[in-house]
Amino acid sequence: MRKILMVSLCTALLAFGGRSARADEPKAEVSIKLGTLAPSGSPWHLLLKEAAQKWRTVSGGRVELKVLPGGTMGDEGEMIRKLRVGLLQAAAISTIGLHVITPEPQALDLPLLVNNDEEHEYLMQKMAPQLDALLEKKGFVVLTWSEIDNTHFFSTKPRPTLTDMRTGKLFCWDGDPSSAEAWRAGGFNTVPLSSTDIVPSMQTGLIDTVLYPPTLVLSLRINDKAKYMTDIKWSTLTGATIVDKKVWDRVPADLRPQLIQVFKDLGQKLTTDARRMESESMAKMKSQGLQEVKVADMGDWQKMLESVNSSVRGKVVPAATFDQVHQIVKDFRAQKQKK
Repeated sequence: MRKILMVSLCTALLAFGGRSARADEPKAEVSIKLGTLAPSGSPWHLLLKEAAQKWRTVSGGRVELKVLPGGTMGDEGEMIRKLRVGLLQAAAISTIGLHVITPEPQALDLPLLVNNDEEHEYLMQKMAPQLDALLEKKGFVVLTWSEIDNTHFFSTKPRPTLTDMRTGKLFCWDGDPSSAEAWRAGGFNTVPLSSTDIVPSMQTGLIDTVLYPPTLVLSLRINDKAKYMTDIKWSTLTGATIVDKKVWDRVPADLRPQLIQVFKDLGQKLTTDARRMESESMAKMKSQGLQEVKVADMGDWQKMLESVNSSVRGKVVPAATFDQVHQIVKDFRAQKQKK
């Protein structure tokens, strides 16, 4: 028994990577811990692990990236706080989490802003340099941007009308009072919570509706309770991987372009995979009993959005940025019509 245990232990250590066994491998000059809400074993987590291995290869072991998945470092707001005190050095988070640093990125994911992937790609192309600069001023370097998914309303009962949806107990991100105010302006009944509390709160009935991407809904098994999804693509959800600039400046200058390229490639793959996984996730959830609910009063939703936007513009998102993203999309559509 002891011999079997020792063999198993040795095998496990070798499978983990055998890093300590290689005497010729240099000790990491910079060690970076990266937090993410991506569930352990999910496609996002696996791609981040792949990027970590590529960093080790590219840097010859001089830069080490440790990925901490599944919200083990808290929700996105908590991860930002840990970045600021040095308990984390990097994070893969959404624009919702980025608002703790600066509010402008949330403009990428305004409700009903874009109609398709092409419009979102163009918007990202135009906005990324500006947002990179804003985040760098706040002390963070953007390694990559990527699409996470489109968001839909998932609920424990069918809600085909705006009136129906307003009776639900809608999850709202804690720590973002301006967004909560915008939801209230639209007549919604919101329950502010940490994103790590969504699943238990759905199970206890504290909330019965979430606005979330299908792939994450499936990964977290939210659809076990919320078996009804509206057919409105309410918004995109965009993500960024950021690193503390003070830590990044410690990375050898000759390695930085190569390490960033690893994440640029990762961002493109994440975006491609996200689009595929969205349709696959919805198909799988439908096989498990999810029902798609057709919205019966889209005109009412459009009118409601006007009141929501009056609370978003200048409060959730700076007015200049709000106007800028709408103009970018408008210009793109005009260009497409001319072709």
